[in-house]
Amino acid sequence: MEACHSPQQSNVTTYGDATLAIISLEAFAGMWINAFMVCVLCIGWVNKKTLNSNEKILLLLGCSRFCSLCISWTYSFLSIIYPNYLYVHTILQIAIFLQAFFNHCNLWFSACLCVFYCIKIANFRNSFFIYLKVKIDRIVPWLLLGSGILALAIGIIAYDIADKPHCNNLNSTRQGNFGKASIKMDKHFFPSFFLAGFGYAASFTAVIFAAVFLLFSLWRHQCKMQKNSMKDLSMDAHIRAMKSIFSFLVMYSINFVCLVLEMVYVTQKISHMTFLIVVFQYTFPGLHSLILIFSNPKLEKTLLKILSLESTLKHKICMS
Repeated sequence: MEACHSPQQSNVTTYGDATLAIISLEAFAGMWINAFMVCVLCIGWVNKKTLNSNEKILLLLGCSRFCSLCISWTYSFLSIIYPNYLYVHTILQIAIFLQAFFNHCNLWFSACLCVFYCIKIANFRNSFFIYLKVKIDRIVPWLLLGSGILALAIGIIAYDIADKPHCNNLNSTRQGNFGKASIKMDKHFFPSFFLAGFGYAASFTAVIFAAVFLLFSLWRHQCKMQKNSMKDLSMDAHIRAMKSIFSFLVMYSINFVCLVLEMVYVTQKISHMTFLIVVFQYTFPGLHSLILIFSNPKLEKTLLKILSLESTLKHKICMS
């Protein structure tokens, strides 16, 4: 006897499949972009036996984004296609821990990169700022370590909350859930939400201040050069950095809004809003990393060389 499926169940299945197809395309594109960035930096590390501060941040950022996209896609795939696997003890808890850890690593490493650009490129006469500019290369490893520790703390708290009995009631196939566990909002979740919100707000504040200071410094320097009819050899690099920082500021702001909305709608059945949030969150890691690649001469040159070689090979194959 064939099982009867209601139109609502059919719509939910189709909606879930379409969502999985879209986020899969975004996730694999983002993973390829970040994997390319990590591979180029690692090859340069092996050849030079050292990495500068900028490359250290980019390397960790690329690794965290690759892992974040991989874990998030795997979790979404299981929750949409094989939701019963999430009933197995510790699978859901580990997935939530890894998602929280790598997502916050992504946010904080991005903030570190923005702060590093601000201190390294901006030109202010403040004594404290000059001190930071001199010491920034020594400060960067501690910033990265602190970011990792904070992300680990948030991941552990998320794991602990997910391990409680009241979080084990999953309903991942209902419409509008998009692979998220059905969570009943109660007092147990406020510590996790508060800490996650603090991490989002703190990193966003750091990015805002760093980006505004850097844009102001570059704008003032450009006006000074134009007024004196002088050409600075580093002006092109400064303008590229300005464009990169501005684009990152816009995307980071949208991503921050999406993170806040995700916290607001995590218990709601608002499918279209949740869909838009998920789509952008899968787009942000790959798109911003692509901008970083084209803002870095070494990474850009390598990428263009690979694309040119690929185009030549395809042309030869077609001709033969």
